[in-house]
Amino acid sequence: MNRLKSLTGRRAFGASLAAGAGALFCACGQARAQHAPHGQAGAPEVPGGPPSTRNRALGAGAALLQTKAPLNAMDLYLNGFHFYADELGRAVEAHHYCTHLTEEMHQCVIFDGNEAGARLIGIEYIISERLFRELPEEEKPLWHSHHYETTSGQLVMPGIPEAVETVAMRQLSTTYGKTWHTWQVDRGDALPLGIPQLMMGFTADGQLDPARTAERDRRLGTDMAEKRRARAEIPVPQVAPGANAWEGGQTPQLRLEQVPVRKP
Repeated sequence: MNRLKSLTGRRAFGASLAAGAGALFCACGQARAQHAPHGQAGAPEVPGGPPSTRNRALGAGAALLQTKAPLNAMDLYLNGFHFYADELGRAVEAHHYCTHLTEEMHQCVIFDGNEAGARLIGIEYIISERLFRELPEEEKPLWHSHHYETTSGQLVMPGIPEAVETVAMRQLSTTYGKTWHTWQVDRGDALPLGIPQLMMGFTADGQLDPARTAERDRRLGTDMAEKRRARAEIPVPQVAPGANAWEGGQTPQLRLEQVPVRKP
């Protein structure tokens, strides 16, 4: 089983690639803007007005005086699409900022854009196939495979040289993700309302409107068809049993309910 290999500039994997590849992980800053200034297309303004001069000064001072090690570690940027586990037709473009927590696990924060005003809309945990197979059976339906996203060209790493991106996608192709979105920007919510929603990843052509990837590619300067050709030699993995539960017509999803408060 192919274990997850490092995709960051700090790991040895990058050093074995073509000359100059070690500097490619500054791509987060080089990637083209991916949304209008206020993130997901069609979403309303977040209420409250712009930050005051006082709060901007506070933020600038905090940036100089406080450490942000967990955030600084989020040096891997991926762009793809999720859909609500119980509604295949509701796709959301997701901008992942990830780090290797261990060799076999990434943790990611998800935004609706890549600019300073982007909204934090969710999280994703990514694990190796080995770890997925060891999960309890009742846990596995919460996870989705990455076999299609990676080999089809739907998942991209803006600003990364194609040869390096292809190596990265080969490693990610055998992984599994558990994703929760906390802000339903696609329905026009100006605030993060309701409870977290379980999300899934696409598994075949025709599930996502091609106009969505075409518009994304236009903004990023990428090409899904070209990515697919570049990744043609990546073997499409056999999906481990238990993942992609939605394909069977039933899927987990959270519901809000009242429960008694437990007292000490």
